[in-house]
Amino acid sequence: MLLVGTTLVFGASAMSQSGDYGESQWWSPGEEHVIGDALEFPNAEGRLRLINTGDPINTANHPFFAPIGENGRACVTCHQPTDAMSLSAKTARERWDATGGKDPLFAAIDGSNCPSLPQGEKASHSLLLTKGLFRIARPWPPKAADGSEIEREFELEVVSDPTGCNLDPQYGLTSANPTVSVFRRPRPVANMKYMLSLPHGVTPHEYFLYNDKTLLPKDPETGEFVSVQLMSDGRLPTLRGQAGDAGFTHLEMLADLTEDELLQIEAFERAIYVAQGYSNRAGELGGPGNPPGLGPEALRDGPPGELGNNPVNRVFGTFDMWLNPESKAGAKPTPKQEFRASVARGANVFFDKRFFIKDVGVYNDKGLGNPFKRSCASGCHNTVLTGMDLAPGFMDLGLNNWPWNKRDDLPLFKATCHDDAVPQSYLGRVIYTHDPGRALVTGKCRDIGASMTQQMRGLAARAPYFMGGDSDTLREMVDFYDRRFNIGYTDQEKQDLINFMSVL
Repeated sequence: MLLVGTTLVFGASAMSQSGDYGESQWWSPGEEHVIGDALEFPNAEGRLRLINTGDPINTANHPFFAPIGENGRACVTCHQPTDAMSLSAKTARERWDATGGKDPLFAAIDGSNCPSLPQGEKASHSLLLTKGLFRIARPWPPKAADGSEIEREFELEVVSDPTGCNLDPQYGLTSANPTVSVFRRPRPVANMKYMLSLPHGVTPHEYFLYNDKTLLPKDPETGEFVSVQLMSDGRLPTLRGQAGDAGFTHLEMLADLTEDELLQIEAFERAIYVAQGYSNRAGELGGPGNPPGLGPEALRDGPPGELGNNPVNRVFGTFDMWLNPESKAGAKPTPKQEFRASVARGANVFFDKRFFIKDVGVYNDKGLGNPFKRSCASGCHNTVLTGMDLAPGFMDLGLNNWPWNKRDDLPLFKATCHDDAVPQSYLGRVIYTHDPGRALVTGKCRDIGASMTQQMRGLAARAPYFMGGDSDTLREMVDFYDRRFNIGYTDQEKQDLINFMSVL
């Protein structure tokens, strides 16, 4: 049993500047740990810190950590503390090697490319092992929460099916229960007060400054507008709804979670905050003398629902105290000072370097203009302390749809929109997509490929990045944006951005 009082550091002695940080600290369903005030987990860049604002939690019998599904999984299986309450592809590979592929993580239902494949072979789990992707099976045509069929605005056909699941006679698009299989990364289950908050001042009679509240769903219990940040496609807007759905799909539960189980899961998810807490190169990230937005304590204490305003209220606060390292006369800055200065420069690139955002579906077509000149922080990553696009935040960045992104490991669909449908803003009525995204929830042509922006905390712990795991490293992520929007980053700016994101 692992007891935690204030802060416990796993494997700190195994860490080094070279990134040799030992094996991941896997938490199996049913294991007994006690989560007190804080935990730290090593990663290549330093240590991730998880803090708990609730009562101490014994995981042995807690429904988030207990194997309550038929396949032996728990919620923690796909939301590991060491991976910022998500799951890295590195951890998945380590788990395969440790168990010979027999861990519940690799359950056929979604831990393999298709349940009909031979489950003992690595090739059957290639997307999870290489990109950290789980199969998400969505009904076709799309269905509402009550099970009724949504009137769709487009037809869908399979162009390429490398996993075999979309053409599978049992699980595919033409099976007895027509299903679309797409593959997505698990989102972090932490920092929930930011995920669940709407912008300040929003009421049922007001509109967002940049976003249209009519795109938001309502809480079925309260009738209030709610955020859609919890899932990539926004299909379940509450923690209770998400937990219940995950129980049936990912855990293959045969019965509903009880009211007590739902309350315990929600309380835990609301109580924890994660962020990088220590950097191998910058040192301790929180506390006096450091940028005010770093570390999970800043998330614990910060106000949710605020949109950043770069001149006054920067998304992650100021980094000026790191920008110009002080040294004795004639002495060169130390490596620590140089790295901190690089982080500060990267923060300023993120906050201030403006570029033209063009042809982003559900974003440029909101009356903002096309192209629309903004920086990363003033455009799509505007939420204070988390760097997401506050609700609703859907957009087709280009990662799901051709021509911006072409992958041979994911299924490819041809979506043909009906003549009377509002077309996808910049791709028209015939769209080639690896993942229709939000459109599998709404049935709308204009939503094809749109997905929700993600929070930017704990990035060093949870590669790869983007919903489809498109970027294995932070450098690849920066390069994608540079190509997509023709930004023209210098090599120094790219490295500064990478260093900045590594401490979030």
